[in-house]
Amino acid sequence: MGSLDDAVALDAEGPVRWRAYADPDHESINAMFGGWTSAVSLAAVLASAPGPLTPSALTVNFLGAVVPGTRPIIDVEHLGGSRSIDHWRADLRTSGDGTLLATASVVLTARRPTEEHDQWTRPDAPDPDTLDEFHAPGTQGQQTELRRLSGAEDSFGQGDTRTSAWIRMVSGRPHDHVQLAYLADQFAPRSFYWGMGPRPSATITMSVYFHATDDDLAEAGGDYLLNEATGTRGAHGTSGQQGRLWSPAGPLLATTEQLAWYR
Repeated sequence: MGSLDDAVALDAEGPVRWRAYADPDHESINAMFGGWTSAVSLAAVLASAPGPLTPSALTVNFLGAVVPGTRPIIDVEHLGGSRSIDHWRADLRTSGDGTLLATASVVLTARRPTEEHDQWTRPDAPDPDTLDEFHAPGTQGQQTELRRLSGAEDSFGQGDTRTSAWIRMVSGRPHDHVQLAYLADQFAPRSFYWGMGPRPSATITMSVYFHATDDDLAEAGGDYLLNEATGTRGAHGTSGQQGRLWSPAGPLLATTEQLAWYR
């Protein structure tokens, strides 16, 4: 079983150019898992950026399939910013002809104490050990352990797109921003729920907004996180989704929005 640390490891080929490894242990149904693409793109930016700024936002646009076993190149560019906010871009390309497969924008910020506000609270959920274990399709599904509260296969095609599940890395790897980026894509397509059931679907673009503090991440450790997802609208070949990732202790760690293609 390939660890996430190994899967997002980078070899430097210049100050802002990195060579990644598309670890087949993190493959989805027919290409690399989108969460891997998100995580390795963020890892490349963090490896390139100097100073203590931490991730606040990540948006990834998926242009083409990343073939497992290949060694794509990630070119990172600093777009600008200030002492408190920094903007970066990461382009993931094939190592041969340089075909662009994904492009990511990353916002790093200086986190400092301020007054706080929480619009939502983590929903009540039974102990994960009381729920059946589930693994998503593909080898990437063997890297994560899901305990579903709702959204199992018997709810496909029923019209309700709201799902929730406990999730953690099988390895027990402690949560960090790179891992949150990986887990933010661990949701079944919403078109499975409101449509006719499983159907061809692929992520077009995904954004992740990081709210977790260092203390939140330390408290969560490698424990289960509670993920929630809700469809927004599906029509004319695209389907939207909003999601939240909660610490078992209660704080909201990340929110995500995704647009997928389907037919």
